[in-house]
Amino acid sequence: MSDPETSATTATPPPAEPHVPSPRPDAATGSSPRPERAVPPPHRPTHPVDRAFLGLERGRPDIRWDGGGVVDLTGPPPTLAELRAYVAHRVARLPLLTSRITDARPPRWRTDPGFAADRHVDEVVADGPDGADAALHTALNAPFAPDAYWGLWLIHGHAPDAYLLCYRFRHAAQDGGAAAMTFRALLGDGEPSRRPVPARGGWGTAPRRAVVATGLAARFLARTFAGRRLAVAYTPTGERRFGRARVPADTLRRIGAARGGSAHDAHLAALAGALRTWADEQGVPLPRATALLPVDARRPEDEQIWGNRCFALPLDLPLGPSGARPGGAAGARRLDAVMSVTRKLRGAVWRRAVGDLVRHMPAGPTAWYMRRLLSPRVSHVMATSMPLADRGGLGESRVTGTVLVPLFVPGQLCAVGLAFYGEWAEVSVVADSGLPGADTLPGLWERAVRELEESVACR
Repeated sequence: MSDPETSATTATPPPAEPHVPSPRPDAATGSSPRPERAVPPPHRPTHPVDRAFLGLERGRPDIRWDGGGVVDLTGPPPTLAELRAYVAHRVARLPLLTSRITDARPPRWRTDPGFAADRHVDEVVADGPDGADAALHTALNAPFAPDAYWGLWLIHGHAPDAYLLCYRFRHAAQDGGAAAMTFRALLGDGEPSRRPVPARGGWGTAPRRAVVATGLAARFLARTFAGRRLAVAYTPTGERRFGRARVPADTLRRIGAARGGSAHDAHLAALAGALRTWADEQGVPLPRATALLPVDARRPEDEQIWGNRCFALPLDLPLGPSGARPGGAAGARRLDAVMSVTRKLRGAVWRRAVGDLVRHMPAGPTAWYMRRLLSPRVSHVMATSMPLADRGGLGESRVTGTVLVPLFVPGQLCAVGLAFYGEWAEVSVVADSGLPGADTLPGLWERAVRELEESVACR
């Protein structure tokens, strides 16, 4: 979870990137140099969260443990050869993408001597003007190349002056913060990440920080024993479906600010209202729903592009009684209920404690916690958000929209991602195709935002 309104800039600008004239997409990479952090050599141990996801991959190979994003671009699409040449040049600034995890104990990141961009970049050609959705579905469900940690699919053929890029990564290799940095390096104009980070703390605060971190760990570990699988009757197909909607980012900011909160608070309140309406319309009993909130736990000195530095925290979504409208008084109460928890997460004490947990919690307890928390018995909705960039492009093309593809665990209701790009806040919903009415959730979220805006404005 990352709120643009409370974020801090942590990147340091380096020299501008040299121009590479050969591939067409690199002919115009933006109007300003791209600042980025210096990247150390890729010879380092994996993080305990990386190893937790590696364990999940081995234990549940039937689940796609991946995330990513989809980018809309307007302009002439590159050829597959041009895109591969472009990516091959750009990944030089992201050595994580050209590295692999060894079998050492503990596993370590090492440069992959056999890396080839061709194995990671592919294309899906749409079947005419109405084929974009089907092509995107193919890209979202396509397997990675053997032993690859990420893939990029060029989706074109549905329009002469528009195309999509679908980027997906195995969660053992990246989290959302690292993927956002990948976006800025490949397509953005180089603005630094806007993510809240804890301030540095001196040694004199260490005992108190240890107590707070231990207490926070005990609190959330206890939550993993209180969960219960949802009684939503549907037969999973194993096929992921994808839907999206968007509203002006300022709309969410105004809603949150009206109650002293953030755009992310408004999003979660609208999500709760949308799920309430969906349950009522589908006749599904939904007395409760626990959302899993990924929190970026990188410290100011941490590199943004290496593996996982995230922590997941549960939040009970305030659904309200059956039949309650997303807006009205119920909408304002939902927003207040969300803020009662997220206000602590944005505070320096909790954010520093989460960072300490990620830094110091051993691999064994980390893996156990991740297994428990990702179980559909404990969490029912993945709810992640990320500020991506203010602008971006690829050659003659410009980015016009971005959405996240959040991790979805079968048995959960859905996974919801919120991406902030430019003036827009775009929500995406990933669900099993067998979930009744799953395709209505993005529209219900948009409606809930409108009704929540009216509710807050009237109070």
